Amino acid sequence: MEERQLVETPFGQPDATREKILDAADVLIRRRGIHGVTIAELARRSALSRPTIYRNWSDADDVVRSALLRRVSRILEAFPDPAQTRSRLVDDVLRFTALFRTDAVYARLLDDEPEAFTRYTLQRVGSSQRLILRWLEAAISAAQGDDSVRPGDPAHMSVMLLLVAQSAVLSHGTVAELIDDDAWEHELRAAIDGLLRP
Repeated sequence: MEERQLVETPFGQPDATREKILDAADVLIRRRGIHGVTIAELARRSALSRPTIYRNWSDADDVVRSALLRRVSRILEAFPDPAQTRSRLVDDVLRFTALFRTDAVYARLLDDEPEAFTRYTLQRVGSSQRLILRWLEAAISAAQGDDSVRPGDPAHMSVMLLLVAQSAVLSHGTVAELIDDDAWEHELRAAIDGLLRP
């Protein structure tokens, strides 16, 4: 069985109770979508009481946001070191988008509930986006040291890079009849490389 990293509490200790609740949220999102995640269903599936859930989160929406953050965090575990060159950075972003699109929970949202995906990922910059932005900013800064990425504020560049990648991922299904996966990836790679090139 795949070993999972437990969610860290503010005190730095793994919290198995929170993990059970987030595992339950993952299952509910995959099977029923965002609207299927209720405190009652979370309690039933995790075999924990409602007060236990409320001690950790204010409502079901808060649990969903934490579950999505955990999944992004796990995807980013595949990139333990920041890219040092533009070429590697572009490869990493394309690999991230592939992992993101095939993630069981995010794929469910993209395919069946794009409006929920938009609400949780695009309408405001939440914890998941900030985690991705920190990853991108570190990689951009490192690759600027190699002179393969143009000068500029890495924080600002990471925001635009996130917007380009997010928009491409969200629109992928919409344009599937107009462009096949290989061509989509090729054009996204060209767009990201062009954004970063000196």
